[in-house]
Amino acid sequence: MNNNATDNSDGQTAHKSSKQADGQAARLQAIAQAGVEPLGFEVLEVQLQNAGGETIVLVRIDRLDEQPVTMADLTGASRAAEAEFDRVDPIAGEYRLEFESPGAKRPLLRARHFERMVGLKTRVRGEGQAFTAPIKTVNGEDVTFDVNGEDVTLRAGTFTANLAEFPDRHR
Repeated sequence: MNNNATDNSDGQTAHKSSKQADGQAARLQAIAQAGVEPLGFEVLEVQLQNAGGETIVLVRIDRLDEQPVTMADLTGASRAAEAEFDRVDPIAGEYRLEFESPGAKRPLLRARHFERMVGLKTRVRGEGQAFTAPIKTVNGEDVTFDVNGEDVTLRAGTFTANLAEFPDRHR
């Protein structure tokens, strides 16, 4: 296994689209989370990629204290997760384990993620919805978006969302 840490990548990724790949990504996410949570990080997402025949496990993390993710954070999280991946050995053969901060296309998963980004445009998919709109308010688990002057409220965790614009400062 190779182990690399990169910061704020916006690169295009190749995704496996089968349910099996989704199940494997969820398993890899749980393994990564077990490694990094004791250090004060949360795993936002794990992507299993294939680049030129090389398998890459990309882990996107954030700090639980909501401070900016540093290169030192990425290095520490990467080493902790690498130990857990070595212990569990979830992938046959060679693969590269890479860590990134959330970056410009930050996934928004929980209500607190949306609260931090109120006012910013977000790409939303799910619950029969697909739009890009600013986050208007967050009330409990309900997130309200301003979609062309109309309020659309969805429950956090029931749809996928990523930032569509980068904040002018860390939030």
